[in-house]
Amino acid sequence: MSKRTMTLNLTDAEMRALEDLSMRKDLSKTAVLRQALRLYQMLDARVEKGDKLVFENEATQDKAELMLL
Repeated sequence: MSKRTMTLNLTDAEMRALEDLSMRKDLSKTAVLRQALRLYQMLDARVEKGDKLVFENEATQDKAELMLL
């Protein structure tokens, strides 16, 4: 697998979120971004097929649909 390098400009809030996820998941920032990209790619493919993304609270049974742009 060949790898390419890119520059990414993030706001302070975005960088804090990335650093927080990196620390909490014990992953590098690059690994967090790779996982996020794979997740978004999978979600986008499912939505393209007509599937919905729904979150359900097990305790209350409340459901909320997530709309992707």
